[in-house]
Amino acid sequence: MDKYDFSGKKILIAEDEYTNYLFLKALLKKTDAEIVWAKTGIEAVDAVTNQPDIDLTLMDIMMPGMDGKAAAAEIKKIRPQMVIIAQTAFALIGEREEILACGCDNYVSKPISGTLLLEMINGYLSGNKNK
Repeated sequence: MDKYDFSGKKILIAEDEYTNYLFLKALLKKTDAEIVWAKTGIEAVDAVTNQPDIDLTLMDIMMPGMDGKAAAAEIKKIRPQMVIIAQTAFALIGEREEILACGCDNYVSKPISGTLLLEMINGYLSGNKNK
């Protein structure tokens, strides 16, 4: 796996499942990014509201209270340029379109490929959105 340097970047992980959060945190630890954890959609919206230096959000779609689609829509109202990458275990027909329509910039299916996700994040953080 390539070495990515996200030092100076802050990434919000919106994920209610602790083991999924630990996986993402471990994956991103190698990049030197600062990590913020939100366990619900409401916490994710609050984090983006209160921490304007968050560069990118990894958004779980199925969360308690406010789901990831609603949270993404609220975040885009606050910070339209915020990059949001959705993560979902339920990759059903038509879901990609729904996820993108609510404001997410891209999405990955669970189980998540660490290599694919790091490439995608790097593409957005480096300004090359085709990654």
